[in-house]
Amino acid sequence: MVKLINFKWQQLILSLGCLLLIIGCQSLYPATNPDAKPLKVATDPTFVPFEFQTADGKLEGFDIDLMNALASPAAGIPKVGGFAVQFESLPFDGMISTLQAKRVDAAISGITITAERLKTIAFSRPYFKAGLAIAVREDNQNIQDFNSLKGKKIAVQIGSTGADFAKTIPNAKISTFNSGPEFFQDLLNGNVDAVVSDAFATLYAIKNGKLKGIKVVADLLTQEYYGIAMPKDSPHLDAINKGLATLLSNGTYKQIYQKWFKVEPPQLPDS
Repeated sequence: MVKLINFKWQQLILSLGCLLLIIGCQSLYPATNPDAKPLKVATDPTFVPFEFQTADGKLEGFDIDLMNALASPAAGIPKVGGFAVQFESLPFDGMISTLQAKRVDAAISGITITAERLKTIAFSRPYFKAGLAIAVREDNQNIQDFNSLKGKKIAVQIGSTGADFAKTIPNAKISTFNSGPEFFQDLLNGNVDAVVSDAFATLYAIKNGKLKGIKVVADLLTQEYYGIAMPKDSPHLDAINKGLATLLSNGTYKQIYQKWFKVEPPQLPDS
């Protein structure tokens, strides 16, 4: 009888211990807030490796992982728990006007922070250091830098900083495309002389997309930073900045960066 009572007490103590452990874990990593309104986030799933769709329609990429990490309870947005992200596919050149109309809460798609864009929308603190690069066919020995682009046929993505930069090239004949795969194919076909686009995305496409016959010119044309774009006076700006600071400090950002780029992430400015 005594042994039976002791066994029951042991079971009770064990159950209470498990319950306290569960409560403790829930306090450290609170569940996603079921009452939180989903955050509508626009993205253009053609910018590999930042955002793209798999064969079964699933969104993947660096930006997607980062946004989902921000939505996790560990990032602390809002303080009572996480929130749900509702991704909406949108052409890149339509993102700024969609944000201005406040039809989405935010946009993440390798969007460069520029003074011109800051006139009409808001940006989070920088989350990625990037730059524009020149891509040419492997047999091209004539294009080595900005000066050698003069008068050449240049391919760019519509609405991108690459498109803006191409306008500064004297006598350049500019062709605009909706996505990277389109202008890379035009380059391979010999319809354009060079592509001006994001360096990381171009190198990733060449390496992982198995684009044989394309190379990147050594020197970057620019240095720029990506930010999460939001409408002016967005109520989410401060919370997202705090969330990014948390991910940068707790090692989550580093894990995501190394997953996609296999190198240590660079230092990022606060603003």
